[in-house]
Amino acid sequence: MQSSDSGNLGRALCIITGASRGFGRTAAREISRLVKPGSALVLVARSGDDLRALQTELAESEAGRAGMVVQCVVADLGLMEGLESVIKSAKEVSSEDIDHVCLVNNAASLGDVSRYTRSFTNMAEVDSYLSLNVSSSLCLTANVLQAFPQRPGLRRTVVNISSLCALQPFSSWVLYCTGKAARDMMFKVLAEEEPDVRVLSYAPGPLDTDMHLVARSKTADPNVRKSLSDGFSQGQVLTCEASCAKLMKLLLEDKYTSGAHIDVYDI
Repeated sequence: MQSSDSGNLGRALCIITGASRGFGRTAAREISRLVKPGSALVLVARSGDDLRALQTELAESEAGRAGMVVQCVVADLGLMEGLESVIKSAKEVSSEDIDHVCLVNNAASLGDVSRYTRSFTNMAEVDSYLSLNVSSSLCLTANVLQAFPQRPGLRRTVVNISSLCALQPFSSWVLYCTGKAARDMMFKVLAEEEPDVRVLSYAPGPLDTDMHLVARSKTADPNVRKSLSDGFSQGQVLTCEASCAKLMKLLLEDKYTSGAHIDVYDI
């Protein structure tokens, strides 16, 4: 474990996928407040308009005025050219003064939760889901680690935005649960292989996002759907800001076991 500067993430290059909305957008805002001048944020998403609005907001923030660079990459991470464009942009905004490279693998999709496992007979459909939700996070992480290799004075952190679904099956959520479980194991292996890289799988809890709205309305299993709806009506859904604050606490304290799965309710 390498200790971080108290209260900040250093002069950092932070790459955040799925940054245009929801948890990723909040993470970009929170991280921008915790990096030193001279840092750079690479924001990645498929929605260009939302990304550019966030870029403008961050450029006008205190960190932006202090010289933080904000780069937008509109890309489909399910395609190799999308991954390549992220690495290209990261190299462009990086500098020799960067002392922390942080990758937040947040991009994900829910998949079709209106059906049960027995209906997924189309291999192309499943492959497409896994390409975005599993393959892209593996290949992006590998590309980032190769582009920014270990050197004296450089910290490297990889965050996987996980879920309770990585650990617990939810009926009619076969794609989502499979993708999250695969990602958790992927990053456990990475932690074993790369002891100098700090690796964290963070489950942010049930969030008040568009994904949760879709899940409440589309989930096929009536018990899962009722549980989601009841949790929402009883105020058990978290804001992205509240959950992201817990993630920032973990990253700043830097005391977690590398490769660990940590739930928002564990903190």
